[in-house]
Amino acid sequence: MRDRTKPTPMIEEEDIYRPRPYVQVPMDRRVEAFMIDFAATTIISLSAGSAYIVMFLLTWLALRVIVVAVNRGQSLGRWAVNIKVVDPRQRRIPGLIELFQRELITGLAGLLVVVGLANFNPANAWVLFTPIPLLADCSLAFGDPEYRRAFHDRLVGTTMVQTRRGASFDLLLRDLFAEVRRRVK
Repeated sequence: MRDRTKPTPMIEEEDIYRPRPYVQVPMDRRVEAFMIDFAATTIISLSAGSAYIVMFLLTWLALRVIVVAVNRGQSLGRWAVNIKVVDPRQRRIPGLIELFQRELITGLAGLLVVVGLANFNPANAWVLFTPIPLLADCSLAFGDPEYRRAFHDRLVGTTMVQTRRGASFDLLLRDLFAEVRRRVK
């Protein structure tokens, strides 16, 4: 119990609320999460036949907006590698509008890659340029060592952070390959 006869020590205003900093996500985990989501969406959309463009956008938005909003900031790929998307200013999961804006940018850039893959043949040299918007969007994250935010993150004000909630498939595979290497030697 505190002695009430002694004066209360002065607390600086900035010491009252000092949020913990988020643990930033390594770039390889962000790429792995994106590739898992991209592969799942591409497989579903290409099975739709000639309507693959509409199916890709609908599946992408469902997987990366609705699932993320319901699943505490994690899509299938993000869950697999233990990361989530947050709004660092408000310290919460972004709302549906922010998620929609964020994922519309990556979805349209990913759609260009899918269109390029669907039309890939030696006569179509233009398909080699379809990944450029996606690479331009994501390359900003490589140039930002402190927060690792891509263009779509900066535009909407989100960031990717590590979490303990997920499957850690990347770590399981890393440990499996290390064990195989150890046994082969």
